[in-house]
Amino acid sequence: MGRGKIEIKRIDNASSRQVTFSKRRTGLFKKAQELSILCDSEVAVIVFSNTGKLFEFSSSGMMRTLSRYNKCLGSTDATAVAEIKTQKEDSKMVDILREEISKLESKQLQLLGKDLTGLGIKELQNIEQQLSEGLLSVKAKKEELLMEQLEQSRVQEQRVMLENETLRRQIEELRCLFPQTEAMVPFQYQRPERKNTFVNTGARCLNLANNCGNEKGSSDTVFHLGLPAGVQEEGPQERNLFK
Repeated sequence: MGRGKIEIKRIDNASSRQVTFSKRRTGLFKKAQELSILCDSEVAVIVFSNTGKLFEFSSSGMMRTLSRYNKCLGSTDATAVAEIKTQKEDSKMVDILREEISKLESKQLQLLGKDLTGLGIKELQNIEQQLSEGLLSVKAKKEELLMEQLEQSRVQEQRVMLENETLRRQIEELRCLFPQTEAMVPFQYQRPERKNTFVNTGARCLNLANNCGNEKGSSDTVFHLGLPAGVQEEGPQERNLFK
């Protein structure tokens, strides 16, 4: 049968308590030694009995282990102290910055003409002087920008004029290379009038003959009127007809 579970509490019997202390102290030291050997660690155990007797175990020497312990404890304390100091400084700096921000906001409101309560004549005069100086600076900067814009406009205008002059010269050079020819009058074909037919020619000749007969009487003289091509001169019979 295995050992029963023992309740962990103070042993009332002094002799039993002393026996248990002795056994468990030996087992504790044994476990510490095994831990140092198995895990290659530095282990130190200090035990005081209820009577004040000292028992200790150290795998690398108690003084060496205690010195190392004190160094680690000191560095830890120093780190903690440094962290606390840094936090205090940061908190102080935050308070200072908040106060400066509050002052700047109040000053900005005063420059805008707000939150002027509680200010004296000198303070108001200082604010007025600051505003006047700021206004003069703004006007000077505005005039400077306007002059720069005007100068840029002049430069652009001169550039455009030079470009126009260059284009005009190029056009004149092209005109010199390719002179314009005189404008040719287009030939218009005039359709000749249609010649009178033989009937119209005969009637015209008859009128002329009648006129001549009225002036000089009957005569065999016939005027050669220069008939158009293709019209033959009338014979004697035709003349009689005309008469």
